[in-house]
Amino acid sequence: MGDNAMPSPGATAVIVPAAGRGERLGPGAPKALRTLAGQPILLHAVRNLATARGLDLIVVAVPEESCEEARALLQGIDIPITIVSGGETRQDSVARALLALPSEVDVVLVHDAARPLVPSEVVDRVVGAVRAGSRAVIPTLGVVDTVKEVDGDGVVRATLDRARLQAVQTPQGFARDVLQRAHAASDGGDATDDAGMVERMGVIVQTVPGHEEAFKITRPLDLVLAEAILARRRAAGGVG
Repeated sequence: MGDNAMPSPGATAVIVPAAGRGERLGPGAPKALRTLAGQPILLHAVRNLATARGLDLIVVAVPEESCEEARALLQGIDIPITIVSGGETRQDSVARALLALPSEVDVVLVHDAARPLVPSEVVDRVVGAVRAGSRAVIPTLGVVDTVKEVDGDGVVRATLDRARLQAVQTPQGFARDVLQRAHAASDGGDATDDAGMVERMGVIVQTVPGHEEAFKITRPLDLVLAEAILARRRAAGGVG
């Protein structure tokens, strides 16, 4: 479906900020347009999101010069998709995508394009928790490594209790008005965690179980792991 398809009242949209350059992957195209198993990471991410039951619209923010390429790339996916020009920072891109949402949307998810393999059940859990009354929801996983607090000189200052620590994933889900107020109250920085912006307003953030396959592609080694997961999914007849 194209940019003009309108959702019904009470709709859920997911914003995918995909304008980052991804320097840690090395020089080249924006991270979301790098290839994974022969296809752009962005295509994998949007295709996986489209399998979730509770989504009505996907808004993708890409570099201005990549808008037409992204529009052509995502044609044929069976969910309305809007492409917008992203900003200089992730926060700018999310804010621009928020402005592009139709009034019918009242629940908004934000999902990193660099987490292209998020299973649909994680998306459904986030949407379900917001629809059940939570104002902000994040998927998390328990931390398995020992975590230490280290100062600027490399000296260990504390060993943190990992039983109380959670690694945060996306998509993060919000009542639309909460996310809009968080961005309106922002100082214009580069927040990489929308839930953190909401926390600063005093809004309670609820957690739901995440998934090991919802990891973020940051380094070349992450691409190797992602390709192995895709190969396993394709062998099992799943989304790839």
